[in-house]
Amino acid sequence: MEKFEPVIVAFCCHYCAYTAADMAGSQRLDYPPNVKIIRVPCSGKVDAIHILKAFERGADGVYVAGCLEGDCHFKNGNLKAEKQVQYLRKSLDEIGIGGDRLEMVFMSAGMGEFFARKAKEMTEKIRELGPSPVHTQLEQQARQKAS
Repeated sequence: MEKFEPVIVAFCCHYCAYTAADMAGSQRLDYPPNVKIIRVPCSGKVDAIHILKAFERGADGVYVAGCLEGDCHFKNGNLKAEKQVQYLRKSLDEIGIGGDRLEMVFMSAGMGEFFARKAKEMTEKIRELGPSPVHTQLEQQARQKAS
């Protein structure tokens, strides 16, 4: 059996988290290529539907990365995102996906090493959890339709 490689979606705010990811790349810091970065204007603009769609489209884990607390370029977008993530984690547990597959992370633009470390940590965490139940269900449905 081949080793499970999770798909991770990282919603990164333009000003801090995305810049930290760029810095990680510029510094040639190694982080897993299975982390797919989606740049958003502010982490507060990431809605529950975006996160749920990421899982529906094959993500095994998702994290929302915003500015450090008190440094949001849109005043409190990162705190809004944190509340959204906390609420959605509970909902993911209730519907059987698992709240552990979703995280909120805070970082500044100069934290390239932190971005790389967080990408590795999230990948390892999701690798231990295994494939998303959503992905598994979609595969089963596709097999049933094919037969």
